[in-house]
Formats: sequence, structure tokens, C-alpha cells
Amino acid sequence: MPAPTDEVPEPAARGGRRRLRSTAVTLALGGILFTVGALGLAPQQTPTPTAASGPDAPHAKDPTEALRTRVRRLPADPDGWSSLGMAYVQQARSTADAATYERARTALRKSLALQPAGNFAAETGMGALESARHSFAEALTWAQRATTDNPYSAPAQGVLADALTQLGRYEDSYAAVQRMTDLRPDSSALARASYTWELRGDTARARDLMNKSLQAAGTPADKAFALTHLATLALETGDPRSALRLAGTGLAALPGDAALLEARARAHTALGDTRQAVTDFTAAVAAAPLPQYLLGLGDLQRSLGHRAEAEEQYDVLRAQETLRKASGGVPDADAVLFEADHGSPRTAVAMGRAALRQRPFIAVHDAYGWALHRAGRDAEAVEQADLALALGTVSAPFRYHRALINQALGRTEAARTDLRLALETDPHFHPVDALRARTALSRIETVR
Repeated sequence: MPAPTDEVPEPAARGGRRRLRSTAVTLALGGILFTVGALGLAPQQTPTPTAASGPDAPHAKDPTEALRTRVRRLPADPDGWSSLGMAYVQQARSTADAATYERARTALRKSLALQPAGNFAAETGMGALESARHSFAEALTWAQRATTDNPYSAPAQGVLADALTQLGRYEDSYAAVQRMTDLRPDSSALARASYTWELRGDTARARDLMNKSLQAAGTPADKAFALTHLATLALETGDPRSALRLAGTGLAALPGDAALLEARARAHTALGDTRQAVTDFTAAVAAAPLPQYLLGLGDLQRSLGHRAEAEEQYDVLRAQETLRKASGGVPDADAVLFEADHGSPRTAVAMGRAALRQRPFIAVHDAYGWALHRAGRDAEAVEQADLALALGTVSAPFRYHRALINQALGRTEAARTDLRLALETDPHFHPVDALRARTALSRIETVR
């Protein structure tokens, strides 16, 4: 970990090779229909784009440039350094650039060195940084320090809520989101509030709150963020045409954004335009080579019979996993699922167990359960699959996984129910698994 320094962290050269950190976003976010005193829940904050990226993006001014100029002029200003650090966190989230995370850490540590006590802005930034790196226990510690130093900071409450959500402390996270919205019901707070309802399966309320987040958006990036998650909600409830429209609107506001490109790719896949889906997924991977985009593109290519092209994406995922192991990082849910389906189920079980220790979140329960199933440990797997759906979350993949686990246990009726719900919710939830779900359901119905 670098020591604090007066040197201003510089951005990487455009077009340079990125060192990858395996991070991912597991669920769509949302925003809060508010009657005073209503509850909401805090999501894991997904990357908030700060500049357009990717092959179709126009030249965009570096959002950290003005802040770097400020700390050069005022090197003893802790607020300047904390603002720069947070800007780097936001930038790193949208690019998956490990070097940018380190620049964020350097700037935030410099701020803390200049003002060790009561520096809630830098503490909030450190919490956001650790959350982005999936170090959620550390994120919680920093967020608690920030909210202790300033209980009236809405951003600090948001970072606290994010950490609590990913640590499986859902009721506590709902309360933190409520405090955030009471303090400042802006686009960011409304997005978190939406996610509280999405996790609990109330997609109508989640959609309403995310629309309110969109209405409150003050920047193109905020608008694109809300549209990303509205598109994802549409996809996950079986409405790809709305998803296509929403993603297109978002890309008009923030061209080249990886999350929007992924949403549009999934919509094109569901609507049968696989050529455009491959184009969009490829652009998303180029902009931010996160596991979810690599796996999405690889699985789409596999469904089209393009084995060599699929293996190219899978090879990058394997390389990322090698780097993660070498750095001591925690595997994410997508990495566990990939290893279970394309590698060693036994290794996937070990990865899932390690991930769950650090992040007892519903997506990790699902991935760990699937790894246990692939390893033939279905009695243990169904416990994890039940935990993944315990909040009432609407998720076709979670339902599909539990269905196959129950089928392996001889619980045919339970498997049939989950398969029907998965396909009713989103008949195109995965380019390979949706077909398998239909086949499995057809066989069950035939026997029945």
C-alpha cells in the first residue's frame, strides 16, 4: 500500500493496457417512493460512470483533471484530496482499472494524513473504495467511522448501506437508506431505495422509484445510471423491447457505457438479433472487461455454436482468476459460476465458500449453491439456493438453479414450480440455460 505523498496521481495513458481486477456487479439497482417513514434498502452500488468509454465514445474530458489541478495549487487541502480520491473511485468502477483504484487510495490516504480526525469525506471515500474492491467488512468499518464523524452526511449513509447489503445485513441496510433519503432524497438515494424493493421482489415499486431517480438525475452519468437499471428491471421481468428502448436512451446520454451496452446486448439477444448482441457485448468488454461481460459474451457465442470465440472470453476469465489468486482477492459470484460450469466444480465450491465468508449476499448464496450442485452435493446446495431466494427476489437464474438442484434431489414438483416461474418471469434469461429450462420443464410435464 503506497504511503501518502504530495505527488498528484496521474491517469493512465489512453489506450494503454489495463491491469484487471475481478470485480462485478451482481444485481440491478434501484431508487424510493417516499412517504415519510417508509423503508427502503441499500444496494451494492454499481459502477457510476464518470466518462464515456469504449469504441463508440466521443472524446471526453477527464473528470479528475480539475481536481488534480486543485491539489497541485493547494497541496495541504484535505478536502481537495478526498474529492480527487472519490473521483478516482468512480472512474475505476466504470473501467475496472486496478491502477486507478491505487490512485484513489493514494489520494484518500493523503487526505487522511492531512486531517486524521473527523475527516468524514475521506472516510466515505475509503468505504466506497473498499466496497468497489469487494472488501465489504473494511468498507463497513470506514463507513461507520464516517457516519460517526458526520451523522448528517447522505453519501456516508449510502456507503454504509452498500456495505451492509453485501454483508447480508438487510434490515440494517434498509435503515441506512432511509436515513440517506431523509437527509437528501436525490438521484443516488432514490436508486438505493429502489433496490431495497427489488431485492424484496416488489419490482413495480422498484421501477417507480428508479423512474424517480431518473427524474432527479442531474448529470448525463446519473441519467445513464438510472436508465441502465430500468433496462435491467425490464429485462428481468420479461420485457426486452422496453429494455432496448431504455438502453438506447441511456447510450444517447453516455455513449460507450459498458453497463448500458450489456443491457442492450441482452435485449437484442432476447429479441433474436444475435449479431447486434455480439457487437454490443464486444464493445462492453472493450470498455470494461468485467467478469459479467466476459461471461455474457462467451455464453452468447457458445449458444451460437462459435466455440473458438467463446473460448477467447473464457480464457480471459481464467487469466483474471489467476491474477485474483495471486493477489489474494476474493472471488465474485460470476467467477464461481464460471468455474462451476467450465472448470472444476470442486474448485468452484472452495471459491464459493471463500466468497461467502467475505460477502454473505444473495448472489453469492446462489453461486455457491450452484457450485455445490455441480459437485454432486445437492443436500447442501438446496440450502444455499433457498437462502438466495429468501428475500423474495425476482430472479429467473436463481429459480432455474434451485429447480435443477431440487430435480436432482427427486423433488419434482418443487423443480416444476421453479422452472415455470423462471420462464414466466423471463423466458430469455440466458442464451443457453433458458433453453435447458424449457427442456427440463417439458420432460417433467410429459412424465406428469
